Amino acid sequence: MNLILTVLEIVSPVFLLAAIGFIWVKTGNEYRIEFVTKLTMTLSVPALIFTALTNAQIDPAALTKLSIATIACYGIATVVMYVAVKLLKLEMRTFLNPLIFGNVGNLGLPLAYFAFGNEGLSYAVIVFAVMAIWSFTFGVYITAGGGSVWTAVKEPLVGATVLGTAFLWQGWTLPKFAMNTLELLGQVAIPIMLITLGVAVARLAPSRLGRAMALSIFKALICTAIAVLLGRGFGLTSTPYAVLILQITTPVAVTSYLLAEKYGADANEVAGLVVASTVLSVFYLPLLLAFVV
Repeated sequence: MNLILTVLEIVSPVFLLAAIGFIWVKTGNEYRIEFVTKLTMTLSVPALIFTALTNAQIDPAALTKLSIATIACYGIATVVMYVAVKLLKLEMRTFLNPLIFGNVGNLGLPLAYFAFGNEGLSYAVIVFAVMAIWSFTFGVYITAGGGSVWTAVKEPLVGATVLGTAFLWQGWTLPKFAMNTLELLGQVAIPIMLITLGVAVARLAPSRLGRAMALSIFKALICTAIAVLLGRGFGLTSTPYAVLILQITTPVAVTSYLLAEKYGADANEVAGLVVASTVLSVFYLPLLLAFVV
């Protein structure tokens, strides 16, 4: 009973805030998702990443080990999903990206924070940064038929991760007024990302939900297996191990839909994957939390 209550305490704020965004749009209220997304990804999320790393009371060596494990997870996931898409004769530009990348930002960061506090958030931003770099390079290349490393380098969250890691490694900090400002800005990120997730799901026009649900189950099982095996293989301690599993197994990201829409892939198919996997995550994420908590 205590375990059930603990899991509910962790996941309830995540899905309730997303539900607020969903209901907000469905009741006819305006929500400028492009503006909000640009604001959070340019200012609030980088501030959250930098302050989480700078204030982290964890061993930098543990972050290094988690970084290597995360790179390995996404590398193996890329190979497995590429083979699966080929065997199932699905369109590579439409399906590969969403099957690899989860909603590590909007859903994964808040989940890690609610489950494991500031320590969990510090580990989670490392997984998020690795995913973002791979997504903005390889992910864009697959969906658009071309891409550039410069696309990832220009992202503020990448610079925030590099700076935050350097500050953590050297034990540096900023003047109190600067840290207070960045911490206040970073606190905006988690509730806004969850509300925006709900808004995005409410506005999607999904298609072929049966196939989308089957692929979502496949993605959840494969990503869970990869994260569990590699987390143990790299000898991660309890908190980074749990964070790795939760982050790698998050449902399909809304950004996959936005990329499909932007570069001419089948956006409705990707919308189906986003909706199906997000609904599915309501059931499997609590089970994973019960496993890792």
